[in-house]
Amino acid sequence: MLSENWAQQIVNVATIGGMYTLVAVGFTIFFGVLGLINFAHGEVFMLGAFAALVVARTLDFTSTAGGVAMIAAMFVFATLFCGVVGAAIERVAFKPVRRAPMLVMLITSLGVSFILREAVREFFPDGANPLAFPSPFQSAEIRLRGVVISDTQILLIAASVLIVIGLYYLVERTWIGRSMRAIAEDRDAARMMGVDVDRVILAAFFIGSALGGVAGVMNGLYYLSIRFDMGWVMAIKGFTAAVIGGLGNIYGAAAGGYLLALLEVLIVALVPEGSEYKDVLVFLVLILMLVFRPSGIFRQAPQKVG
Repeated sequence: MLSENWAQQIVNVATIGGMYTLVAVGFTIFFGVLGLINFAHGEVFMLGAFAALVVARTLDFTSTAGGVAMIAAMFVFATLFCGVVGAAIERVAFKPVRRAPMLVMLITSLGVSFILREAVREFFPDGANPLAFPSPFQSAEIRLRGVVISDTQILLIAASVLIVIGLYYLVERTWIGRSMRAIAEDRDAARMMGVDVDRVILAAFFIGSALGGVAGVMNGLYYLSIRFDMGWVMAIKGFTAAVIGGLGNIYGAAAGGYLLALLEVLIVALVPEGSEYKDVLVFLVLILMLVFRPSGIFRQAPQKVG
Protein backbone atom coordinates (compact mmCIF):
# COMPACT_ATOMS: atom_id res chain seq x y z
CA MET A 1 0.00 0.00 0.00
CA LEU A 2 2.84 2.38 0.85
CA SER A 3 4.54 1.81 -2.49
CA GLU A 4 1.25 2.45 -4.29
CA ASN A 5 0.84 5.75 -2.46
CA TRP A 6 4.32 6.86 -3.45
CA ALA A 7 3.73 5.78 -7.04
CA GLN A 8 0.61 7.94 -7.06
CA GLN A 9 2.63 10.87 -5.76
CA ILE A 10 5.18 10.39 -8.54
CA VAL A 11 2.37 10.67 -11.08
CA ASN A 12 1.28 13.92 -9.42
CA VAL A 13 4.86 15.23 -9.51
CA ALA A 14 5.15 14.44 -13.21
CA THR A 15 1.89 16.25 -13.93
CA ILE A 16 2.45 19.40 -11.87
CA GLY A 17 6.16 19.54 -12.61
CA GLY A 18 5.47 19.80 -16.33
CA MET A 19 3.51 23.02 -15.77
CA TYR A 20 6.18 24.51 -13.52
CA THR A 21 8.86 23.58 -16.03
CA LEU A 22 7.22 25.39 -18.93
CA VAL A 23 6.76 28.56 -16.89
CA ALA A 24 10.32 28.33 -15.53
CA VAL A 25 11.76 27.93 -19.02
CA GLY A 26 9.95 31.12 -20.03
CA PHE A 27 11.61 33.00 -17.17
CA THR A 28 14.96 31.53 -18.21
CA ILE A 29 14.56 32.59 -21.83
CA PHE A 30 13.64 36.16 -20.90
CA PHE A 31 16.52 36.42 -18.47
CA GLY A 32 18.93 34.95 -20.98
CA VAL A 33 18.23 37.27 -23.91
CA LEU A 34 17.40 40.45 -21.99
CA GLY A 35 18.56 39.98 -18.40
CA LEU A 36 14.92 40.50 -17.42
CA ILE A 37 12.96 38.92 -14.56
CA ASN A 38 9.58 39.19 -16.24
CA PHE A 39 6.85 38.89 -13.61
CA ALA A 40 4.23 39.64 -16.26
CA HIS A 41 4.90 36.09 -17.43
CA GLY A 42 2.52 34.80 -14.76
CA GLU A 43 -0.32 36.84 -16.26
CA VAL A 44 0.48 35.50 -19.71
CA PHE A 45 0.09 32.04 -18.17
CA MET A 46 -3.32 33.16 -16.89
CA LEU A 47 -4.26 34.52 -20.32
CA GLY A 48 -3.49 31.11 -21.83
CA ALA A 49 -6.06 29.49 -19.56
CA PHE A 50 -8.70 32.11 -20.36
CA ALA A 51 -7.99 31.90 -24.10
CA ALA A 52 -8.50 28.13 -23.91
CA LEU A 53 -11.76 28.67 -22.02
CA VAL A 54 -13.01 30.85 -24.86
CA VAL A 55 -12.25 28.04 -27.31
CA ALA A 56 -13.96 25.47 -25.07
CA ARG A 57 -17.10 27.59 -24.85
CA THR A 58 -17.14 27.97 -28.61
CA LEU A 59 -16.62 24.33 -29.61
CA ASP A 60 -18.77 21.27 -28.97
CA PHE A 61 -17.10 18.24 -27.39
CA THR A 62 -20.07 15.97 -26.75
CA SER A 63 -18.31 13.12 -28.55
CA THR A 64 -14.86 11.66 -27.93
CA ALA A 65 -13.63 12.98 -31.27
CA GLY A 66 -15.07 16.37 -30.39
CA GLY A 67 -13.20 16.32 -27.08
CA VAL A 68 -9.88 15.57 -28.79
CA ALA A 69 -10.46 18.34 -31.31
CA MET A 70 -11.42 20.78 -28.57
CA ILE A 71 -8.30 20.11 -26.52
CA ALA A 72 -6.10 20.38 -29.61
CA ALA A 73 -7.79 23.68 -30.52
CA MET A 74 -7.33 24.99 -26.97
CA PHE A 75 -3.60 24.27 -27.01
CA VAL A 76 -3.06 25.70 -30.48
CA PHE A 77 -5.06 28.87 -29.88
CA ALA A 78 -3.61 29.54 -26.42
CA THR A 79 -0.07 28.96 -27.71
CA LEU A 80 -0.43 31.38 -30.61
CA PHE A 81 -2.43 33.93 -28.64
CA CYS A 82 0.03 34.08 -25.76
CA GLY A 83 2.98 34.11 -28.12
CA VAL A 84 1.56 37.15 -29.90
CA VAL A 85 0.72 38.84 -26.58
CA GLY A 86 4.26 38.22 -25.33
CA ALA A 87 5.79 39.63 -28.51
CA ALA A 88 3.52 42.69 -28.28
CA ILE A 89 4.51 43.23 -24.64
CA GLU A 90 8.18 43.15 -25.60
CA ARG A 91 7.71 45.71 -28.38
CA VAL A 92 5.44 48.06 -26.43
CA ALA A 93 6.65 47.77 -22.83
CA PHE A 94 10.22 46.42 -22.75
CA LYS A 95 11.92 47.59 -25.93
CA PRO A 96 11.63 51.31 -25.02
CA VAL A 97 13.34 50.67 -21.67
CA ARG A 98 15.78 48.01 -22.82
CA ARG A 99 18.82 50.14 -21.98
CA ALA A 100 17.37 51.47 -18.74
CA PRO A 101 18.50 50.20 -15.31
CA MET A 102 17.25 46.75 -14.40
CA LEU A 103 14.96 48.16 -11.73
CA VAL A 104 13.05 50.09 -14.40
CA MET A 105 12.47 46.92 -16.41
CA LEU A 106 11.38 45.03 -13.31
CA ILE A 107 8.86 47.73 -12.41
CA THR A 108 7.66 47.72 -16.01
CA SER A 109 7.01 43.98 -15.82
CA LEU A 110 5.01 44.47 -12.61
CA GLY A 111 2.99 47.22 -14.29
CA VAL A 112 2.22 45.02 -17.29
CA SER A 113 1.24 42.23 -14.91
CA PHE A 114 -1.22 44.50 -13.13
CA ILE A 115 -2.76 45.75 -16.40
CA LEU A 116 -3.30 42.24 -17.77
CA ARG A 117 -4.76 40.91 -14.54
CA GLU A 118 -7.17 43.80 -14.06
CA ALA A 119 -8.19 43.76 -17.73
CA VAL A 120 -9.32 40.14 -17.41
CA ARG A 121 -11.16 40.85 -14.19
CA GLU A 122 -12.99 43.85 -15.62
CA PHE A 123 -13.68 42.84 -19.21
CA PHE A 124 -13.92 39.04 -19.32
CA PRO A 125 -17.50 37.87 -18.66
CA ASP A 126 -17.75 37.09 -14.94
CA GLY A 127 -13.98 37.43 -14.86
CA ALA A 128 -13.80 38.44 -11.20
CA ASN A 129 -15.04 35.01 -10.08
CA PRO A 130 -13.49 31.52 -10.35
CA LEU A 131 -14.58 29.91 -13.61
CA ALA A 132 -15.13 26.21 -14.28
CA PHE A 133 -12.78 24.78 -16.89
CA PRO A 134 -13.98 21.88 -19.07
CA SER A 135 -11.95 18.70 -19.32
CA PRO A 136 -13.74 16.03 -21.38
CA PHE A 137 -11.43 13.21 -20.30
CA GLN A 138 -11.18 13.93 -16.58
CA SER A 139 -13.58 11.10 -15.69
CA ALA A 140 -11.66 8.53 -17.74
CA GLU A 141 -8.85 6.85 -15.82
CA ILE A 142 -6.46 3.92 -15.77
CA ARG A 143 -5.74 1.87 -12.65
CA LEU A 144 -2.38 0.14 -12.33
CA ARG A 145 -2.09 -1.83 -9.07
CA GLY A 146 -3.87 0.85 -7.09
CA VAL A 147 -2.32 3.81 -8.89
CA VAL A 148 -4.95 5.95 -10.59
CA ILE A 149 -3.92 7.90 -13.68
CA SER A 150 -6.53 9.98 -15.43
CA ASP A 151 -6.48 10.39 -19.19
CA THR A 152 -5.93 14.11 -18.59
CA GLN A 153 -2.79 13.38 -16.56
CA ILE A 154 -1.45 11.14 -19.30
CA LEU A 155 -2.09 13.91 -21.81
CA LEU A 156 -0.39 16.57 -19.69
CA ILE A 157 2.65 14.44 -18.84
CA ALA A 158 3.14 13.43 -22.47
CA ALA A 159 2.69 17.00 -23.70
CA SER A 160 5.19 18.46 -21.23
CA VAL A 161 7.81 15.81 -22.02
CA LEU A 162 7.42 16.33 -25.77
CA ILE A 163 7.65 20.10 -25.38
CA VAL A 164 10.82 19.84 -23.28
CA ILE A 165 12.36 17.57 -25.93
CA GLY A 166 11.30 20.04 -28.61
CA LEU A 167 12.93 22.86 -26.66
CA TYR A 168 16.17 20.92 -26.55
CA TYR A 169 16.22 20.67 -30.33
CA LEU A 170 15.18 24.30 -30.68
CA VAL A 171 18.02 25.51 -28.47
CA GLU A 172 20.69 23.14 -29.76
CA ARG A 173 19.87 22.63 -33.44
CA THR A 174 18.23 25.80 -34.80
CA TRP A 175 19.52 29.26 -35.66
CA ILE A 176 17.20 30.89 -33.15
CA GLY A 177 18.56 28.72 -30.35
CA ARG A 178 22.17 29.41 -31.33
CA SER A 179 21.37 33.10 -31.62
CA MET A 180 19.81 33.19 -28.15
CA ARG A 181 22.87 31.52 -26.68
CA ALA A 182 25.12 33.96 -28.49
CA ILE A 183 23.18 36.96 -27.19
CA ALA A 184 23.33 35.55 -23.68
CA GLU A 185 27.10 35.30 -23.87
CA ASP A 186 27.77 38.71 -25.41
CA ARG A 187 25.08 40.78 -27.08
CA ASP A 188 27.46 43.19 -28.80
CA ALA A 189 29.64 40.40 -30.14
CA ALA A 190 26.56 38.59 -31.43
CA ARG A 191 25.44 41.76 -33.21
CA MET A 192 28.87 42.15 -34.84
CA MET A 193 28.65 38.54 -36.05
CA GLY A 194 25.46 39.37 -37.90
CA VAL A 195 22.81 38.28 -35.37
CA ASP A 196 19.67 40.41 -35.58
CA VAL A 197 19.33 41.05 -31.85
CA ASP A 198 15.91 42.71 -32.04
CA ARG A 199 14.51 39.84 -34.07
CA VAL A 200 15.92 37.21 -31.72
CA ILE A 201 14.58 38.99 -28.62
CA LEU A 202 11.15 39.22 -30.23
CA ALA A 203 11.25 35.52 -31.11
CA ALA A 204 12.37 34.67 -27.57
CA PHE A 205 9.41 36.52 -26.10
CA PHE A 206 7.06 34.74 -28.50
CA ILE A 207 8.47 31.34 -27.55
CA GLY A 208 8.61 31.98 -23.80
CA SER A 209 5.10 33.43 -23.71
CA ALA A 210 3.74 30.59 -25.84
CA LEU A 211 5.12 28.13 -23.29
CA GLY A 212 3.33 30.08 -20.57
CA GLY A 213 0.10 29.76 -22.54
CA VAL A 214 0.51 26.01 -22.84
CA ALA A 215 1.07 25.78 -19.07
CA GLY A 216 -2.10 27.80 -18.51
CA VAL A 217 -4.15 25.31 -20.52
CA MET A 218 -2.56 22.45 -18.57
CA ASN A 219 -3.44 24.14 -15.30
CA GLY A 220 -7.08 24.50 -16.32
CA LEU A 221 -7.37 20.91 -17.52
CA TYR A 222 -5.81 19.60 -14.31
CA TYR A 223 -7.53 21.71 -11.67
CA LEU A 224 -10.78 22.31 -13.63
CA SER A 225 -10.96 25.90 -12.41
CA ILE A 226 -9.24 29.16 -13.35
CA ARG A 227 -9.06 32.61 -11.77
CA PHE A 228 -8.02 36.03 -13.01
CA ASP A 229 -5.44 36.28 -10.19
CA MET A 230 -3.87 32.84 -10.53
CA GLY A 231 -0.90 34.17 -12.50
CA TRP A 232 0.94 35.75 -9.58
CA VAL A 233 1.38 32.53 -7.60
CA MET A 234 2.45 30.67 -10.75
CA ALA A 235 4.93 33.44 -11.54
CA ILE A 236 6.55 32.99 -8.14
CA LYS A 237 6.63 29.22 -8.57
CA GLY A 238 8.05 29.42 -12.08
CA PHE A 239 10.67 31.92 -10.97
CA THR A 240 11.56 29.72 -7.99
CA ALA A 241 11.95 26.70 -10.26
CA ALA A 242 14.20 28.72 -12.57
CA VAL A 243 16.31 29.89 -9.61
CA ILE A 244 16.58 26.33 -8.29
CA GLY A 245 17.94 25.10 -11.59
CA GLY A 246 20.02 28.17 -12.32
CA LEU A 247 18.44 31.25 -13.86
CA GLY A 248 19.52 31.34 -17.49
CA ASN A 249 19.93 27.56 -17.85
CA ILE A 250 17.14 25.88 -19.77
CA TYR A 251 18.00 22.39 -18.55
CA GLY A 252 18.26 23.62 -15.00
CA ALA A 253 14.83 25.24 -15.35
CA ALA A 254 13.36 21.92 -16.45
CA ALA A 255 14.94 20.11 -13.52
CA GLY A 256 13.91 22.90 -11.14
CA GLY A 257 10.28 22.62 -12.21
CA TYR A 258 10.11 18.94 -11.33
CA LEU A 259 12.11 19.40 -8.13
CA LEU A 260 9.73 22.11 -6.95
CA ALA A 261 6.75 19.90 -7.75
CA LEU A 262 8.38 17.09 -5.79
CA LEU A 263 8.82 19.36 -2.76
CA GLU A 264 5.19 20.45 -2.92
CA VAL A 265 3.88 16.90 -3.22
CA LEU A 266 6.07 15.73 -0.34
CA ILE A 267 4.87 18.44 2.01
CA VAL A 268 1.24 17.71 1.12
CA ALA A 269 1.77 13.97 1.61
CA LEU A 270 3.88 14.07 4.77
CA VAL A 271 2.80 17.18 6.69
CA PRO A 272 -0.63 17.31 8.36
CA GLU A 273 -2.74 19.85 6.47
CA GLY A 274 0.28 20.35 4.25
CA SER A 275 -1.80 21.67 1.36
CA GLU A 276 -2.27 24.87 3.33
CA TYR A 277 1.48 25.42 3.57
CA LYS A 278 2.75 24.38 0.15
CA ASP A 279 2.77 27.94 -1.22
CA VAL A 280 4.64 29.08 1.88
CA LEU A 281 7.21 26.39 1.08
CA VAL A 282 7.74 27.91 -2.35
CA PHE A 283 8.59 31.32 -0.88
CA LEU A 284 10.86 29.70 1.69
CA VAL A 285 12.73 27.73 -0.96
CA LEU A 286 13.10 30.88 -3.07
CA ILE A 287 14.56 32.83 -0.13
CA LEU A 288 16.96 30.03 0.79
CA MET A 289 18.16 29.61 -2.78
CA LEU A 290 18.72 33.35 -3.24
CA VAL A 291 20.65 33.52 0.04
CA PHE A 292 22.77 30.37 -0.11
CA ARG A 293 23.01 29.47 -3.81
CA PRO A 294 21.70 32.25 -6.05
CA SER A 295 23.36 30.73 -9.12
CA GLY A 296 21.27 27.55 -8.79
CA ILE A 297 22.17 23.91 -8.43
CA PHE A 298 23.23 23.58 -12.08
CA ARG A 299 25.37 26.68 -12.30
CA GLN A 300 28.21 24.72 -13.89
CA ALA A 301 26.07 23.37 -16.72
CA PRO A 302 27.87 23.90 -20.02
CA GLN A 303 24.89 25.13 -22.05
CA LYS A 304 22.68 28.07 -21.32
CA VAL A 305 19.65 29.43 -22.94
CA GLY A 306 19.91 32.43 -24.52
